Amino acid sequence: MNIETLKERVIELLGDTILNTTVHVGELTIEVNATDCHAVCLKLRDTADLAFEQLMDVCGVDYLTYGQDQWKTDKAANTGFSRGVKVMKRDEGPRFAAVYHLLSLVHNHRIRVKAFVDDNDLTIKSVNDIWPSANWFEREAYDLYGIMFEGHPDLRRILTDYGFIGHPFRKDFPISGYVEVRYDEVQQRVIYQPVSIEPRTLVPKVIRDDNRYLIEEEGK
Repeated sequence: MNIETLKERVIELLGDTILNTTVHVGELTIEVNATDCHAVCLKLRDTADLAFEQLMDVCGVDYLTYGQDQWKTDKAANTGFSRGVKVMKRDEGPRFAAVYHLLSLVHNHRIRVKAFVDDNDLTIKSVNDIWPSANWFEREAYDLYGIMFEGHPDLRRILTDYGFIGHPFRKDFPISGYVEVRYDEVQQRVIYQPVSIEPRTLVPKVIRDDNRYLIEEEGK
């Protein structure tokens, strides 16, 4: 089943449940509502000619500042220095999404399911009952982004410390964090204290001309 046939079959199966479809670098992505995500995943697993029996990953995505340049320069606008996204800018709508990467071992095809969660709730139903491998993946998405997976059997942090504050993969999380850990000789134990590192600006202040690009411009 090629990618276009897969896309048509998925649309036929899910119908209006699909909000959007995208094909990029040979992989199909579908977007669905958070409330429909669990049912969609169940159909994708149990439909014989799709048979997405393996969950490869569950991850979170933060669309804050998506499509915005971190810095802008006249000279380097199209030469790889700018970190800005020039297309697919998302100006409105939910900020966080849960993304599921599925694989069919029987038919050797993949699909990506994306579901945006409500900014005021950040809750989506766990798919741990569909794929037990979701257990640690969902814990990681909760730990790093704060997405809550309803029905998860043991939703707690998995990568950060028990006393960690915030969710470090959010775009507005400071690089240096909020607290730091050190051993206190007086108390003879490890303690938390406000971070003492001063934030640094990583944006380059000078971008020098590169002769490679000058040559290309002269040859036009």
